[in-house]
Amino acid sequence: MDTGLKGRTAVVPGASSGLGLAVARALAAEGANVVLGGRRGELVREEASKLPAAVGVEIDLTDPGATDALVGAAQDHFGPVDVLVLNGGGPPPGVAVDFTPEQLADAIALLVQPHQRLVQAVLPGMRGRRFGRIVAIGSSGVQAPIERLVASNAARAALAGYLKTLSTEVAADGVTVNMVLPGRIATDRVGVLDRANAERSGKSEEEVREQAKSAIPAGRYGTPEEFAAVVTFLASTAASYVTGEQIRCDGGLVRSH
Repeated sequence: MDTGLKGRTAVVPGASSGLGLAVARALAAEGANVVLGGRRGELVREEASKLPAAVGVEIDLTDPGATDALVGAAQDHFGPVDVLVLNGGGPPPGVAVDFTPEQLADAIALLVQPHQRLVQAVLPGMRGRRFGRIVAIGSSGVQAPIERLVASNAARAALAGYLKTLSTEVAADGVTVNMVLPGRIATDRVGVLDRANAERSGKSEEEVREQAKSAIPAGRYGTPEEFAAVVTFLASTAASYVTGEQIRCDGGLVRSH
């Protein structure tokens, strides 16, 4: 399949490791110019140096200046942004009965506002050129809230509502807006959650992982590369008629339609 990504410019925040890095690598493999953003500046620059046409930028997404840093780096090095991947770290675990207004505000500041700022920065250019791909890395919690992750469930659902609304408003301009919802993908983030569950339950990490795998029809955790392939397809020209969707990449974990 010709993805049509050769020479396109993509911005991928949260790309120093995990799903963000896997997506950056996959887009670069298709010939895209990639701007990798991350808090660990030395690491993100090192990872960018391994790709054919990429630059790493040290940013904190919660800082409003991160938007100008990422979009500015793209324009300075490669040109206007064609593909925007929305990605960032998640809030700490917690339960709904203890959830405070301050914690909700923190979750929105982490998972909604930075992404909305990035969208607003690149959207006019995408609409003007009549081509754009916005792909958000979400969570299966958007469709099936995950136990003890109330902050993530609430904020990611808010982002999903914004993006779904946006998708209908810009579809006629050649801009697609989609979310990919990972389940249990073998990343550092999932490892942290497994350790937290182990400490809370008194089980070993291996027991927690095996119990989690037993709930997945595929019988295993996914790989970052498998997830990145789905994002890459949605960023491609081949996916020009797919928009406003939430596509699960979870090995069948969520059983609803």
